[in-house]
Amino acid sequence: MTDLVIIGGGPAGMSAALAAYESGIRDILILERDAALGGILQQCIHNGFGLHKFGQELTGPEYAWKYEKRVHELGIPYKLNTMVLDITYNKVITATNAEDGMFEIKAKAIILAMGCRERPKGALNIAGTRPAGIYSAGTAQKLVNIEGYMPGKNVVILGSGDIGLIMARRMTLEGAKVQAVCELMPYSGGLARNIEQCLNDFNIPLKLSHTVIEIHGKERLSGVTIAKVDDRRKPIMSTAEYIPCDTLLLSVGLIPENELSKSADIELSSVTGGAVVDQDRQTSVSGIFACGNVLHVHDLVDFVSDEAEIAGKCAAEYINGEKCSNISVNLKTDGRIRYTVPQRITQKKDITVYFRVSDVFRNVRINIKNGDKTVFSKKKNKVAPGEMESIQLKAELLDGVSELNLELEEV
Repeated sequence: MTDLVIIGGGPAGMSAALAAYESGIRDILILERDAALGGILQQCIHNGFGLHKFGQELTGPEYAWKYEKRVHELGIPYKLNTMVLDITYNKVITATNAEDGMFEIKAKAIILAMGCRERPKGALNIAGTRPAGIYSAGTAQKLVNIEGYMPGKNVVILGSGDIGLIMARRMTLEGAKVQAVCELMPYSGGLARNIEQCLNDFNIPLKLSHTVIEIHGKERLSGVTIAKVDDRRKPIMSTAEYIPCDTLLLSVGLIPENELSKSADIELSSVTGGAVVDQDRQTSVSGIFACGNVLHVHDLVDFVSDEAEIAGKCAAEYINGEKCSNISVNLKTDGRIRYTVPQRITQKKDITVYFRVSDVFRNVRINIKNGDKTVFSKKKNKVAPGEMESIQLKAELLDGVSELNLELEEV
């Protein structure tokens, strides 16, 4: 029996482990399928990490090392090259590696910190052939930054998520020509600072409301046809344009890695793709917690660490028998606000509620309502899908409430 098993040794997993340790838990084990701790940060060699958490600008490996060094100092055990195959409702973990073979661990509590994966080309239904030269942006990032290979020299990027924007700059710095970044939506899916620093500073065109409608090439990609899309996101064929290129990078969304969550019958959100959690990041299965990108996709790793600390601290309380539920409040949204994390509240205390909007809105008021009564209101000049928002929910607002509605009002 192990007190706490953390699945994933990235920034979320390490932050959760450290928070649990500082809360008094000593019997901790981190299971990581890669050859090193750090997760995706190992290949994120650009800066911009740690501004919120440490007040300094760090690269991805530098940020990860701050946590890894602390894990080593405290002697928190971890197993690398270890693939978790299954977790059950009663917290039995089945895993395998080269040293131990296949083994089982019974845990008092589990923290899920598996991160997310990229949406592949097969999910896009793009017409054309299947030549070499088509990569997800994260795969291209690993090839360039870790393996030292250039995927190509003449590049088109589909999707304007943060990885795609960062790879537009990275490929340019490595000598490639980035012809365009095409985005299906009428707004970018990435942070405003990345649009400025990665596209505008390098004169890379961002084509909003555009998508790739055909792929050309036999052995190797020779070009793509792009077109503008209408309000229903259907291509306007009269606007079709052929762009010669040898590489197409896809930055078309991230999907929380929740296959293990499904095996434990954890309730998943149809919007985020991650687990439905309470304010402690506990899932629908008692004693199983989730944090980081496996729960919902974050903009900044600093916020991942903050969330993982909540999960680690609350998992320690659960193990020590201190956690108790005394209320039940569901958080609902109006469509303009796509989702909230947490989705429900089970304890009366001050809570930070994170949420994303469905479109770009200017001059808005974020309202929290109990029925027809507005109990909280906050004004914002602009909100966008690419940037996560948050509000502070005071404990006194939860008295005698079973449901709160988050609504976005244009003013």
